[in-house]
Amino acid sequence: MTIQHPPERASGNDSALAPLTGAQAAHLVRLSLDAAGERGLRATFDGTDALLLAPGPLLPNVRSSMVAGLGNLARIVATEHPHRWPQLVSDHFDRLGEHLSHGPPAPPTDPVRDLVARLVPTSSLPPDWTAGTPEFLPGLLAVPATHDEGVVTLHLDPADFGMTRADALDAALANLRRLPDRLESVDHDGATLAVIGGSSFAASRALVLDTVLRETLHVENPPHGVLVALPARGLLLVHVVTDLSILPALAVMLGLSLRAYSVQPGPLTPWIQYVTGSRWRPATTQPADLEAIHLTPVLQALTRTLS
Repeated sequence: MTIQHPPERASGNDSALAPLTGAQAAHLVRLSLDAAGERGLRATFDGTDALLLAPGPLLPNVRSSMVAGLGNLARIVATEHPHRWPQLVSDHFDRLGEHLSHGPPAPPTDPVRDLVARLVPTSSLPPDWTAGTPEFLPGLLAVPATHDEGVVTLHLDPADFGMTRADALDAALANLRRLPDRLESVDHDGATLAVIGGSSFAASRALVLDTVLRETLHVENPPHGVLVALPARGLLLVHVVTDLSILPALAVMLGLSLRAYSVQPGPLTPWIQYVTGSRWRPATTQPADLEAIHLTPVLQALTRTLS
């Protein structure tokens, strides 16, 4: 079977700062350069998707240069009216300036209580940290993190607060299980889709999917498994498989997931997973052109069973 469901694309998008057009991206860069300068940072645009920041006279305690990516900021402003862009950019650089002025956050004082597991693209982490570390899904790793007033800090060296990496991740997963879910249900062509959001840890709840199924969806050990998508950090999609409604569910999940992955902050993976017990497998092929997506053999076999 072939599923033809290409994602929506921004009209005229010729920018590395997707989903903005080239003209919109240039405007965002100008706003960002101005905001950085107003906060005492010497900034230059790298020509693609980031600012190169150097300390300025208003931040004498900052000694080193850094790279400030604009990708997530582009995704945030893309959904807003242009008149709101200056304020959104200003707020973003206020937070960045605060971080630079005070240095990195201190290690958690009570890591067993404060750490929460977070899914992060492997490519965004230092290679020496990711080497030999098993991925949760291809391209995604679980990392111990803390969050305070909307600021998330990844803790890549738990030895800083006296824990091994394994112990820190165990504590982080235990705390992730305690987070509440904000659930909405979407019905489409006879299929019910659970949409979980409202938190930048929503997609990370895939790490504790058994808890989500039991406590949020009130389903325990579904005999035919579930479809799961985690396209961006703030969104988790789940369909409990019961019958051939899996096909319209998969189609709508692909549309939502591909779109969210292309426009929402914190992109993770656009692809749908089929989960049985603790085993995660792709539900579809993953072609680069997205023109024709096919069911994987395991999904083809499942649909024959459900017929």
